Order: sequence, then C-alpha cells, then structure tokens
Amino acid sequence: MNLEDIARKAGVSRSTVSRVINKDRYVSEATRQKVSIVIEQERFRPHAAARALVTRRTQIISVVITNDMVVFFGDNTYFPMLLQGISEGLLERNYAMLLWLGQADKNADDLVQRVSRQHLTDGLIVPSMKSDHPLMPYLLNLQIPVVMVDRPTSYADRLSYVTVDNIDGAQILVRHLIQHSGRRRIAHITGIIQIADAQDRLEGYRRALEEAGLPYDERLVYEGTFTRQAGYEGVKALLQYKPDAIFAGSDASAVGAIRAIHEAGLRVPEDIAVVGFDDVDIAQSATPSITTMRQPIQQKGAEAARVLLDHIEGKVTEPQQRMFSTELVVRQSCGALLKQSMERG
Repeated sequence: MNLEDIARKAGVSRSTVSRVINKDRYVSEATRQKVSIVIEQERFRPHAAARALVTRRTQIISVVITNDMVVFFGDNTYFPMLLQGISEGLLERNYAMLLWLGQADKNADDLVQRVSRQHLTDGLIVPSMKSDHPLMPYLLNLQIPVVMVDRPTSYADRLSYVTVDNIDGAQILVRHLIQHSGRRRIAHITGIIQIADAQDRLEGYRRALEEAGLPYDERLVYEGTFTRQAGYEGVKALLQYKPDAIFAGSDASAVGAIRAIHEAGLRVPEDIAVVGFDDVDIAQSATPSITTMRQPIQQKGAEAARVLLDHIEGKVTEPQQRMFSTELVVRQSCGALLKQSMERG
C-alpha cells in the first residue's frame, strides 16, 4: 500500500494525500476526512524519512540534561516525572523524544553542530540549566526552537519557558513553619544557587521572614545542590547555630537533613522541624513523612512540550512564558500536626 493506492481509493490525487498526511492547512475538512478514513481502513503508515523530506521535520524533539542536573536521577523521581510529562506532551502530536544526557558539558559547540545543523531534531527542551553553563549563550541563536523548563537566569525575556511560582511557594512554606509550627529560627539549605529555582526559593524564604518580623541571618543559609548529601552536610554545618526548623530546597535535601538531625540525637519535628519542596515519592515514604510544596512536575513537562510544538508548527512566534502554582502538602515533619494534637490533648 502506497500513496497512489490511497489516492485511488479516496478518489483524490497523490499530492492531496500527501498534503493530508502532512497536515496542510489548506486542505478542506471534507477531503481530509475522506482521505483519513481510507488511511485508517488500510492501516497505512507513511515512511518517516520520506515524510521528513516533504515537511523538513524529523518529528523528534531533543531534551538536553546537563551533568549538573544528573544528580537528580539518583536522589528522587523529579527528572523521570518531568521526562514522562514531556513524553506525554509530545505523543499528543505524534512526536518522539531524544535524550542527551550530560552531552552539553563536554563541548557546547559540538552539541549545537550535531543537534541543530545536521537536522537531527525539530526543537530543543532544556531543563534547569546553570546560568554560567557554556550552552546558555547558544540558545538564542539556534536554528531550531528552544523551550526551557524553569525560568532561565539569563535572557528570560527572549526565551520561552515553563516554570512554577517558586517565590510564592517558598514564602507559603516558611510562613507555615512560623504560624502553624511556632518556629522562629528557620535555616535554609538552598538548591544549586546558579539556577533560578534556587534563587527564587531563597527569595521566598527571605520574604516570609521579613513578613513575620524575623531577622535574616546569613549564617542560617547553607548553599546546597538539591541532593540528599547536600541536606545532610547542610544540617551538620547549621546545627552550631541552633535552628529550630530547616527549609530544604528539595525533598531529597530534606531526607538528608532528617538523617543528620537523627544522627545528632535530635528528633524531627519535636526538636527541629523539616520541610522540603517538589513532593516527589520520597517525601511521603520518608520517616517522618515530609511536609513539602507540591509542584506539578509532569504537567510542567507536558506544557513545555506543547509550547515547543506550537513554535515548530508556527502557532506562536513570540517567546512564551508559562507559570504554574504550587500547593502546600502538610505531613509529619513540620510539627504542625503534632502541635495540633498537643493543643487538643
């Protein structure tokens, strides 16, 4: 079965069948339906390489995850969830995903040559990249559309991106520690500070302290990397300043923080409350379970895919910025539930 066979059965020309397959906007709806019915009845699938020659598209999207971010894979399910969302968004419109894991760290110019100029892909999705990464300056001049997941710290007004309101989420989280858990000396273990997510969560932390009339103490801020090890080392460094709560920049960091607190002979949340950010699987399975700020990770990935495909298919031309809200999830580690229980007793 080929295009001529489909055309003959549908009573149209071969070029009309090709235009229907390639989603030409100028084909009438009646003709499109007639051809589509025959294609479905015959279970015809166009040859991908031949279609690419006509449309100049590969139907493949590249996702570049730098080595800085690979640490996420070992600690929690953030990136698997994000990739699942991206994949779902691509499949909605029959695109596939090509993953470049750590490739950009070796030679950014080489990656640009292979991905952009050799027509391996129709577009690029780049999650959570550090502001000083060598690939960043190339993103504005690629010959294919680019969408960032999470706000870039550079060129934010010139790039499309999908993110969450990290400032508001962090502020709500710290406010909860102050108002509902009675904590006054709250420390913060940041994420990778060259990433906007970490910067914005730090800003939300500062705003919550200021709102409550509490001083901002630089000694209570430990620069981390979103990992369990950073949470563990952060608590080791912060204990000398006697915090009564820890706001960890991620759930993975929160798990590491709880381990260090327990090793010091202290209790969570009785002695030190702990909260995280993301609401990945380890937040619920940890002991105690972790109060956290849920972000819609899969939804964020799917939306990034949709925005990129809209650029590729000419539905949008200007940079698109999308922001999702976050949701507070109260569990055991913050002390609010314990406090309520004691008040009732």
